[in-house]
Amino acid sequence: MTLQEKIMRSFLGKVVRKDLAFLVKGGLPVPTYVLEYLLGQYCASDDQQAIEMGIEKVKEVIRNNYVNRADAEVVKGKTRENGRYRIIDKVTVTLNEKNDEYQATFANLGLSGVPIGIQYVTQNPKLLSGNGVWCIITIGYIPGEDVKVRWEIQTLKPIQISNIDLQDYISQRRCFTTEEWIDFLMHTVGLNPDKMNRREKFITLARLLPHIENNYNFVELGPKGTGKSHVFQELSPYGVLVSGGDVTSPRLFVSMAGKKENIGLVGYWDVVAWDEFEQQKGRNVDAVLIDTMQNYLANKSFNRGKGTHEASASMAFVGNTKHTVPYMLKNSHLFESIPTSFIKGAFLDRIHLYNPGWEIRTLKKNSFSKGYGLITDYIAAVLHELRNLDLTDKLKDYAKFDGSLSERDHLAIRKTFSGMVKLLYPDGNMTDQEAYELIDFAAESRKRVKDQLYLIDETFRNEPAIFKYELLKQHGEIKTVDTLERISNNIDEVVEETSDEAEETPSAEESNDNATSANNAEPAAETPKTKRKRIADTRQKTLSFRMGQTGVTYEKLFAPYLANAKEIVVEDPYIRAPWQVKNLMEFITMLIDTRESVEGLKIKLYTSEEEEKIPELIDRLDDIKDDLVEYGIEFDYTFRDFHDRAITTDDGWRIVPGRGLDIYEKYSPYSVASSRQARRKCKEFSVDYVRVDGASRGIDLRKATDVENIVRE
Repeated sequence: MTLQEKIMRSFLGKVVRKDLAFLVKGGLPVPTYVLEYLLGQYCASDDQQAIEMGIEKVKEVIRNNYVNRADAEVVKGKTRENGRYRIIDKVTVTLNEKNDEYQATFANLGLSGVPIGIQYVTQNPKLLSGNGVWCIITIGYIPGEDVKVRWEIQTLKPIQISNIDLQDYISQRRCFTTEEWIDFLMHTVGLNPDKMNRREKFITLARLLPHIENNYNFVELGPKGTGKSHVFQELSPYGVLVSGGDVTSPRLFVSMAGKKENIGLVGYWDVVAWDEFEQQKGRNVDAVLIDTMQNYLANKSFNRGKGTHEASASMAFVGNTKHTVPYMLKNSHLFESIPTSFIKGAFLDRIHLYNPGWEIRTLKKNSFSKGYGLITDYIAAVLHELRNLDLTDKLKDYAKFDGSLSERDHLAIRKTFSGMVKLLYPDGNMTDQEAYELIDFAAESRKRVKDQLYLIDETFRNEPAIFKYELLKQHGEIKTVDTLERISNNIDEVVEETSDEAEETPSAEESNDNATSANNAEPAAETPKTKRKRIADTRQKTLSFRMGQTGVTYEKLFAPYLANAKEIVVEDPYIRAPWQVKNLMEFITMLIDTRESVEGLKIKLYTSEEEEKIPELIDRLDDIKDDLVEYGIEFDYTFRDFHDRAITTDDGWRIVPGRGLDIYEKYSPYSVASSRQARRKCKEFSVDYVRVDGASRGIDLRKATDVENIVRE
């Protein structure tokens, strides 16, 4: 059964094909959740004819009931002639104290001061938030003389699901594998999961954390066009997206109307997202806002007016970066683009997660889902209900973090872990490996914040946090966590490079030999000191690389171990597709570029056969064979059935790359990455380097007790 079939079977009536909203929307400034609410009523089917009929019905509803500002007077006229009219519009309510009544304002219809019944306000308090709520309203017209207000609200229904069966949603999780569930959520947020790797999916879904966790403090900065604000603007009627430059303390927290205190946005919404949260020339941020914000982010409360107020709204700050990550790491810090007033330790230390938006590719036409996902209004209601569930305590069953972490570090990791569990494993059924995957993500997300605090506020350097933890489910194993951008931009710490400028430290044996020679030799005239060429590091070890890591090349992985070999055997069952043959050629080209000589070098390839591709593959490998003759390389190949991958040399090395030569994720042929391996993103893999003598080349790696484990996580 395909994923799409599982989705339709498990959530029939609650799903919609995610591309339909774009087909209907056109240029209308209507949130996606409004359109999907209607599509869910008419198009929740996999029958193409029913879908087409449903789309026409939705278009008819939009055409007849959605109020376009240009047609406001036409709608008013129809209401007068018919006595009533059903419309779709955004409604905002205020209290008119003089008349002691609530009054509604219609964003597109242009009406204000329209009396609205108390029951509507009581049932839907967000109407009072100042940002408006999309509703389906039946508005009436009262004719005659001496009528004070001619407009009346006869019915009003916010466009959102009134109730859901949360347990039914949770119970359906068992019908999906973890990979399927993640892809299902990706379809639900409107993106194509086939265009992202697992890490990119985690980063994308992390944008839902403010929706599922109370008082969650989230930051994402990255290039334009990566969908940073999409889930905050389009996903949920429980969240509000505001322009970062337009936020004021009264609007956000409490405004004063005489002696009355009116709660601001944090009192009405689950999430308040600041869009375009970057430095804007000519705009200064109110100091009172920052102080109030700091208190709220830390304590869930704020002092305004006469008392202390509490709220559960999460804060999300999304904005664009000015420079590339390598530039920021070298010249400034990762918060450089946000308003200067916020770049201080007291504020940034309260951030629970810094989402690396630069790891998400710019969204293109094929980046969006064309499959079925949950109606956004339904998933928004699910996330809203799951806010009441606190799973932060579960982390202590899996990990014990180093004592150097502050309480804010611990809280941030626990809240991120809790939110990700509710997103991916709402039924609580996850393996230890899956739990540690979430812990690593949570710890890395917080470490990204802490690393920048050391650069911004020197007081944090006095008590540095060591981000490592004990795996309580794995016999006390210790794991160290680092951010991917630090690893990718400091690759020398992971893969030791050869360097002509660094002098090699002699081994103990070399030191003793040199000392003996020095004692027996006659004093020599002083000679100028010259730098000795570094001897390549060729130790037995294991190296591990993370998904999405950059800076990894064949030269760094293999060149030191293959420099002196006269015969090299490459065993890789997956040299079939064009890009895999290209990998082989890049490997051989690396040998030509890095060795002093390849004259007389023999390279033997073992790969598995795929019957329908054999003729084409033979032609490609023969072309390689003919080309290498010119370089003095003898190349040969053999087909056989096997699975393990290895590179073996005649001078005693066996290198076992877990993925063979296929270590890179897919990249565009029209990108810098196509010609620069260091610019490519890696798949997750490891490489074992084992020294074997001539009599035991077939050594079992599991029995190699002297292999040094050098793993950079």
